[in-house]
Amino acid sequence: MRKIRLGAGSGWAPSDPMLALELVEKGQVDYLGFDQLAELTMAVLQITKARDPKRGYVWQHIIDGMKLILPPAHKKGMRIITNGGGVNCEEAANQVLSIAKEKGLTDLKVGIVRGDDVLNKLEDCRKKGWKFNNLDTGEEDIDRIRDRIVSAHAYIGSDGIIGALGEGANVVITGRVSDNALFVAPIMHEFGWKFEEPYWDLIGAAVTVGHIIECASWCCGQNSVLWEKVPKPWAIGYPMAEFYEDGTAIITKVPGTGGMVNEWTVKEQLVYEVHDPRNYVMPDGIADMTTLTLEDLGDDRVRVANMTGKPRPDTLKVQIGYSDGFIAENLTIIGAPKALSKAKRMEEVGWERLKQMGLKRENLEVRIDYIGINSLLGPVVPIPDEDSINEIGFRVAAKAKTAAEAQMIVSAFAVLTGTPVGVGFSAPRQPRPVIALWPTLIPREEVLIDFVVREVS
Repeated sequence: MRKIRLGAGSGWAPSDPMLALELVEKGQVDYLGFDQLAELTMAVLQITKARDPKRGYVWQHIIDGMKLILPPAHKKGMRIITNGGGVNCEEAANQVLSIAKEKGLTDLKVGIVRGDDVLNKLEDCRKKGWKFNNLDTGEEDIDRIRDRIVSAHAYIGSDGIIGALGEGANVVITGRVSDNALFVAPIMHEFGWKFEEPYWDLIGAAVTVGHIIECASWCCGQNSVLWEKVPKPWAIGYPMAEFYEDGTAIITKVPGTGGMVNEWTVKEQLVYEVHDPRNYVMPDGIADMTTLTLEDLGDDRVRVANMTGKPRPDTLKVQIGYSDGFIAENLTIIGAPKALSKAKRMEEVGWERLKQMGLKRENLEVRIDYIGINSLLGPVVPIPDEDSINEIGFRVAAKAKTAAEAQMIVSAFAVLTGTPVGVGFSAPRQPRPVIALWPTLIPREEVLIDFVVREVS
């Protein structure tokens, strides 16, 4: 039975290209997928591009990573698919082509997938009666933020990647595709599947397997409750999927690397960011994860079978980014004795200073954390005995319409004469702009996906 071998070279940005190189050298994979994007990453890249039109891609991955990985991968015939193009795939492709030329890879072809940028589609859709409902808050449409929108990117699927692979691209660069599309695309390309019957169960299997390996080392124990038992986590291996034409797969990793792949680590990744396991809605199809079976084969190999799926949805998710003021923050380390009392006193002083400035607490967006006490779990955790606390990180963050106002609010809580004796040092940061996200949907037919394949010149 035909099979292909897929490797996951990253699960976030930035990532360590040396771990991906291990896949190239020892993994014997046919395709390497590099997932570099998240909602936050896209917002950061949008800010970067606004400052410099030649940026907006994942710089470390495209520059440092490709210099290291591209020559040996190309020599072995491995094909690379990456969403590290971020919000500037064209410039990312320019960089990869330049690296290929520098390394003497004159026969290399780079595919660029376009269409996820739907900023110029928003008003057209609204004129047709479409409303961009906020999926988080329920707000009906984008009227409130309309004049502050800076970006809008749809989560597209495999279509453009499949097209570029069909035209012989050795490297395919995308923007905001779904994470698992990096792996669904080569599977569909190799086996000739179409977005129609009778392929929906098979596509559901591809979506599921793509989801298992998309976060790279997470399915190899790096994000596991079994963290105490994970071997050599400092040298953790990245995952591979042996995907068979019948829709079954084996999840594994490079032999001899750190980490582990077992039934539990695969289950942990399966439920990651999955709200309805019967309907895991992706642009390529809807996976039903309740039908699958897992079989631990030992030696870091887990077989996944009996996966099913449904036709792809008529809408695509869109993240609209809009300017939403500025944020400033400061961290002060407070030492014993009475570290908690000092932190509470600093907070009290800060609120009183703001009151003197004529600012009302209920009108301000301020967050205060006692790091080491409640910054992660909040009020649900008990406060320890103060005598057992050696130090506390007093963090204050403020969001405001202007950078100056945000900084003024944070400064009210800064260490000044008259605050508790024995506080340590502060680590202030410059105010930075906030790109907030408006999650919504767009009709699939409004998202026009295409691709272009370029060669080294």
